[in-house]
Amino acid sequence: MMNEDKVYEIIRRWRNTPEEDLKPEDFQQFRDIGAACLRGGDSKQLLKFVQDEKNQICSSESLVESFIGLIEDMDPGAISETILAVLPHLQTVLFQLEENRAACLGLTLSALQQQLSRLPVPFTLQQEEADEHGLCHCCIALAMFAKAFIDDLKRKEENCHPTAEEEAMKAEILKFCMRSLKEPLLEAELNQNKKSTLWLFAAEIMVSLPAIKEPIPGLLLFSSLKKFPMIDTSLSKESLACLAYLLFVQLITIDMFPAVFSPVFILQCNMDHINQLLSSKKESHLLKGLALFSKSLEKVEDDSLPVGLLDLKSFYNAPQNLRRVLTDCPFQHLRESGLKIFQLFINKLDVEAKHKFFRCMLKTSHHAGVEGYIVKNIRNQVHLSIKADANRWFLGAELLPLLDLVLSLPQGAETDLLANMDRMMESLNLLRYLLMQDKELRRNANMWEDFCRIKDDYLRMLRVSISMSRAYYSAEMKALKEDQRLKAKEAKEKAKSTRLLRPITVKHDKLPHMSPEIQHQVLQSALVTFDLMESLIVRIDEITEEKLEELH
Repeated sequence: MMNEDKVYEIIRRWRNTPEEDLKPEDFQQFRDIGAACLRGGDSKQLLKFVQDEKNQICSSESLVESFIGLIEDMDPGAISETILAVLPHLQTVLFQLEENRAACLGLTLSALQQQLSRLPVPFTLQQEEADEHGLCHCCIALAMFAKAFIDDLKRKEENCHPTAEEEAMKAEILKFCMRSLKEPLLEAELNQNKKSTLWLFAAEIMVSLPAIKEPIPGLLLFSSLKKFPMIDTSLSKESLACLAYLLFVQLITIDMFPAVFSPVFILQCNMDHINQLLSSKKESHLLKGLALFSKSLEKVEDDSLPVGLLDLKSFYNAPQNLRRVLTDCPFQHLRESGLKIFQLFINKLDVEAKHKFFRCMLKTSHHAGVEGYIVKNIRNQVHLSIKADANRWFLGAELLPLLDLVLSLPQGAETDLLANMDRMMESLNLLRYLLMQDKELRRNANMWEDFCRIKDDYLRMLRVSISMSRAYYSAEMKALKEDQRLKAKEAKEKAKSTRLLRPITVKHDKLPHMSPEIQHQVLQSALVTFDLMESLIVRIDEITEEKLEELH
């Protein structure tokens, strides 16, 4: 810390110098002294100096600028301590401003949040409780700091209409709330049952919005944020997605939300927010997106979403983003949650919407696991149509376009059957089921004829593909055994040179480096899979013969 005598000498010079004669280095000295006081834990001494009338050497606005400079020059290792120390002084100075309070408040909040963004966001409850870097305590302090200005605005509005300056104050506080929603709240794991520090911070942000006359329904459902062009578009999208999560999943201020909106309308409004979250690769964002999707679907009646909704861009993108979670996300717990929500979404579609959705996913997913899951759902819908609610989409002529997509090989006879195993097995199971239900399908002679044509073409091509694949993998198995025999012979003869095992390929894709034993298991598994497919084809042929005999 600076020498005390030197400090008082500087202060005396400041007192005796008119403001217009002060130089930039004088203000820098103030920042240096202030920083030294804060680092030394002398925040009370600094506040006493600021409040002393003898020390009004500059305007409050200039003092705010000096404080902001102090914040921006903050040492990374002392961010939380400095913010906690400087907030009371900043609040005192800002309340002394008669003009430009909104602009100064905005600059102050932005500078403080910029520094807080440098601190890591705790993800678990244990990390929050430890609060090693002080982020959580700073967030609460910052919320209380903003609340003082919100309360002041509310008191003034009780007596008269808000002035332009007061409207500007609201806009600055709204920007603060939007930034807080994006960071740290979008990054944090929040739990309604364990109201942690960051959960309480989220609650403060949520009650601040209606307090400045920005009702949450207007922000979420009617895009009232558009009247604030100074708020960055990407910031607003992420912030509003977090806002929707806090309201509908964490249920913060849900008691203030109007009950007149239907579950379908809320789902429709939330789809953009769900897409925003699910398009991210961050675990915290995906968690919130899945939770919001699930909560938005829960109150929607089964079989109620009309097909027209699927024409909306958001209703197309959400399942596609969800499909990417199922196929590409590295976190198993998110994939498992995603699959449950995928099925929940299917359950909410009406029968025509289901038909259209299945066609879309079969054409666009390009993933055998997803396609297999869709085929399984098609079989379930056919079963329901037969047993309970006959409809043209899964029992009449509209079933044929689905079967055309299902009973096909993506690359014809060259299709990699192993990579497409999930789809192939479910397709064969669907085909077997349909043949068992031939009485229902034969009621429409033209439909039955087309079905038989699709079935015969599919099985013919599949037999060729299985034959080619079995020959290929059998040759690879023979080559592997020959390689192992030669390798054993070389080892026995103690050859000086070593020979690398030739890589085994599966449809032109080299297998990863594996031991010969593992390679043998992979090849053997492939041959077993082909046997299993062929046995299903044989069973389908048997059922076909049995049904023909019954007819005669």
